Amino acid sequence: MRSLSSRGRPTMEREPVYLPALSRVAVCGGTHGNELSGVHVVRERLKEKQQRVDDEEEDEDVVSVSNILTNPRAVQQCRRYTETDLNRCFTRATLSSAVSDRTPYEIARSQELNILLGPKGSPQAVDLVCDLHNTTANMGVCVIAYSDTDWICLHIFKYLQHHMSDVPVRYIHFDLPCREAYSLDSLGKHGFALEIGPQPHGVVRSNVYTYMKTGVELMLDWVRLFNSGTVFAGGLVEVYTMVSAIDYPRERHTHNIMAAIHPELQDQDFCLLRPNDPLFETFSGATLRYQGPEPLYAFFINECAYYEKGIALSLARRRSVEVPPVQMKSGLEHPGDPGTSEEEEEED
Repeated sequence: MRSLSSRGRPTMEREPVYLPALSRVAVCGGTHGNELSGVHVVRERLKEKQQRVDDEEEDEDVVSVSNILTNPRAVQQCRRYTETDLNRCFTRATLSSAVSDRTPYEIARSQELNILLGPKGSPQAVDLVCDLHNTTANMGVCVIAYSDTDWICLHIFKYLQHHMSDVPVRYIHFDLPCREAYSLDSLGKHGFALEIGPQPHGVVRSNVYTYMKTGVELMLDWVRLFNSGTVFAGGLVEVYTMVSAIDYPRERHTHNIMAAIHPELQDQDFCLLRPNDPLFETFSGATLRYQGPEPLYAFFINECAYYEKGIALSLARRRSVEVPPVQMKSGLEHPGDPGTSEEEEEED
């Protein structure tokens, strides 16, 4: 059997895993209204589609792509959120909660998005959600997903890693069950966040914007190739599974932070943090060292938006995951899938 190797050359492999076509894809930006690369990517995609309509160009794309500005109020105000963090509002408990006039905007919005893209966990949900985010941390390009066995997400990651060779591309695994998965990408049958940094919130940097635009285009290229029947070769990939998070040292009574990330650790995302390595430097100049029981990989180091969440950095274990070859099988459907339909595009 011929397949596409990591270097783009045909190779012989074992029988692939057959998966349904990805007919409906959602590209979402502005879930956090001050993470501007995704906002502008979605706006540009909407403008380009409207231009094709105005020019009466026929859309020959076999994939239905919805380009969605997910938190328009926060985008308008260039704020992370207006009342509560939208990207923590997609647990099943929140999505099924009662809504009233007093319900925070983001909770009501999450339920609107669940109707548009889901319902979460249902056969009617879109096939793939790609949610666009920026981080102030020096993390390069990251694919963040809730599964380390979602072969679609892992193959898209492999494809991005191969084609974006000028920037580090990594896969982060948040090990949570579907009912507890709290972010927008959990609405799709498959989904991931594309997190790129460093970029200050409320600012757009050309290089970071270009990485995000390229990442979205490559993701859609992969989907089209998959839907055309291309066999994608398997192989080993590195996965970072989140283990825990560390807060800043704080004063007992005021709860004010009393230290910053140590200079030797700052901007060193995905470095191996070993016991007794420098972790924080107090405002009086003392070095505080990592006291964990095992070496772990640090990421989201000094993320601006996580100060309010009590997170100075996150820690992960790295391991290799064997990804099988995959191929789309014509006529194969998700269990109980009634079929596909055109998804409404939204520009609030």
